[in-house]
Amino acid sequence: MKKTLLAAVSALTIFAVGCSADQEGEAAGSKGDDTLTIAWLPNESGADLEEARDEIGEIIEEKTGKEVEHQTTTDYIIAIESIANGNVDMAFLGAQGYIEANNKNEKVQPLVVPSGESGTLEDAVYYSWLSVNKGEEEEYKNGGEFTIDQIAGKKFSFVSNSSTSGFQVPSTSIVDHFSQTEEYSDLTTEDLLEGGEGKFFSEVLFGGSHQGSAVNLLTGKADVAAFCDTCVENYVELAEGEENKPGALYKVKENASAPFSALSGKEFSIISATPVLNPPFVVNTDNVSEEERQELIEILTSDEIANNEKVFVPEGSEFSGLFSKVSGKERLVEVEDAWFDPIRELSK
Repeated sequence: MKKTLLAAVSALTIFAVGCSADQEGEAAGSKGDDTLTIAWLPNESGADLEEARDEIGEIIEEKTGKEVEHQTTTDYIIAIESIANGNVDMAFLGAQGYIEANNKNEKVQPLVVPSGESGTLEDAVYYSWLSVNKGEEEEYKNGGEFTIDQIAGKKFSFVSNSSTSGFQVPSTSIVDHFSQTEEYSDLTTEDLLEGGEGKFFSEVLFGGSHQGSAVNLLTGKADVAAFCDTCVENYVELAEGEENKPGALYKVKENASAPFSALSGKEFSIISATPVLNPPFVVNTDNVSEEERQELIEILTSDEIANNEKVFVPEGSEFSGLFSKVSGKERLVEVEDAWFDPIRELSK
């Protein structure tokens, strides 16, 4: 793929962040065998999920005897670089983030992913949404059906170019759709990274997290935004339609926490929903031995985790958790590297 100035700047940013992470690791001192450090993406780093993160950490501490430390982040790159360079031992990443970390260091390997409602890998997916503000839905219809034909020329918000459902999946879908037309026959994902005159989008924003991308939409900074269902489910509720179907209308909950605290009652509609492979917990096997890796798999796939209502939150609960319990069968299930090959194919 052709290189752009933005790609070069991004590479320099990644290098700078990697160096910064190395320096922070040296300043903190090397982690001993008695400590397990877990990195979290920005989506799971908010104060509202602190109790859920701590719950998982406490269970791991109890079973392994190790002290668990949490490293929250404000940037995807930091989490990916931290696990790839061994500054943390474990991380919760999106599928694309895992692939990037694994490409940097093959010692980064997956442990588990949250299952689907079947309790297996068969339906272990969540959804990448393209959404617009309420009242603007009709512009994105053709013959009564929702279409993305009209997103060209709009102000668009992605999450991060290291996000699976907030960039990799939607950008691939956009390119696949528009490259069938004569005007955009040579469109590439790199063409979607910048907006402006002569570009596919008039403006491109990056929210930094799924929550941030949704806020870009709801505050009018973007006309269309990409973000996923699970990352905003603690803040929004279905107002009309069927979940994860084009045309579904969602509303920000009353008393929603930051960054939605000033947006209660705001509504948006989905114009596209694409299933995405669930995100994995991963480890750096330079830091974690095979025995320890197997112990972590056993802990994370246990009934104790699956039945913990601070980890898998039952329907109707007001607790802000990481995962939802809908069928009663949801749990964390072991996964291998090859399971993520469909996401790898999107990058080729």
